Amino acid sequence: MENFSNDLFGAKNSDRTGSVNFSNLPSPARIKVVGVGGGGGNAINRMIKAGLAGVDFWAMNTDAQVLEMSAAKNRIQLGNKLTAGLGAGGDPSVGEKAAEETRENIQQALADSDMVFITAGMGGGTGTGAASVVASIAKDLGALTIGVVTKPFGFEGKRRMNQALQGLEKLKETVDALIVIPNDKLIEVVERRTTMREAFQVVDEVLLRGVQGISDIITVPGLINVDFADVKAVMQSSGSALMGIGRGSGEGRAMEAAKQAINSPLLETSINGATGIIMNVTGGPDMTLHEVTEAAQIIHDAVLDDAIVTFGSVIDDRIQGEIQITVIATGFEMKNTDMRKDITGLQNGMGTKPLSAADFFQNAFNSQSSNISQSSLSPQNNGGAISSSSQAKLSSTAVNNQSNSQQQNIKPLSKSESNSWNILDIPDFLKK
Repeated sequence: MENFSNDLFGAKNSDRTGSVNFSNLPSPARIKVVGVGGGGGNAINRMIKAGLAGVDFWAMNTDAQVLEMSAAKNRIQLGNKLTAGLGAGGDPSVGEKAAEETRENIQQALADSDMVFITAGMGGGTGTGAASVVASIAKDLGALTIGVVTKPFGFEGKRRMNQALQGLEKLKETVDALIVIPNDKLIEVVERRTTMREAFQVVDEVLLRGVQGISDIITVPGLINVDFADVKAVMQSSGSALMGIGRGSGEGRAMEAAKQAINSPLLETSINGATGIIMNVTGGPDMTLHEVTEAAQIIHDAVLDDAIVTFGSVIDDRIQGEIQITVIATGFEMKNTDMRKDITGLQNGMGTKPLSAADFFQNAFNSQSSNISQSSLSPQNNGGAISSSSQAKLSSTAVNNQSNSQQQNIKPLSKSESNSWNILDIPDFLKK
């Protein structure tokens, strides 16, 4: 899926401006993404292939053979004495002990981090058992620690699901924010003929967008007004997190984009009750103050009155007739102790009609279905930025010129408008 982010999000992540390679630029914050176990390793392989920039990748596994095949340059074999490199055998207690055995190496790897993402597939041995250990080490070192993980498919069995739920409870206690992707939700949006391989590829794409949705806000040049301190204020010790993108055009475009960004039929919770919000509004020179106010009010009305709101707005001369909005919401007041309600799920918004895995990617950002997708706003060129952070107030305080960067083109073309296989990075076997 080499070109997944090319036209859908803008230029390719690793070279979005066409002349500036962001991966060679210093990041304003030191961010590391740790793939724990097999599922986490697959996820960071996908992120590396997608060119996710501004972060360092670490693969950690008890299985030496799988670790050797990782695309990550930084690797740590967990529990070599305990497992002899043969894996955890599906036992989370082995995964946990293996991570504890390797604690010093993990500490050294994460010592200089400002933010650490922990990604893993919950339910197995290494990911389920070791993820919480890695997270606790990162948090003890002072890093903002965010978990982006999956719950297993129902067909993987009750034992695996029970292990996943127990692992999620432990992980939630050791991270600042936790985003959970229930794999079974994907069954509702892909058609019956979707293969196992295709289904897990969809999972990897969602994990990619989950990490990218937060890291890009900090690392991509041009969005300096929504910086690491802003993200930390909203996400630190927040528990659950919801992210969404909306895009609108024509009459009522700002309200359309705002509603898309906060609503999805696949989300297990809504933005209602959030105590922290990061909001970015991007439009062309024709974007009016009235439109920005409308969009901000829709977002603001959905959260608590005393919510911390960090607001940024970017003017981009190349955007004509459209408005894009990115929202990160955290700190939800949970009213249901069920695990499915206790942890916010990160999903790619889809309609209710079953889709092929290929169409899942094609329609991920279909604005007509009023759904959301997980990714951050791209850097913008030749514009100005307005940003503020306040308690239940939205006010602009500064204007900064943005340059030498390119927006993400997140609005897909319908099948009738384009040969869509050219704008998405889809494996050949999915091009049916």
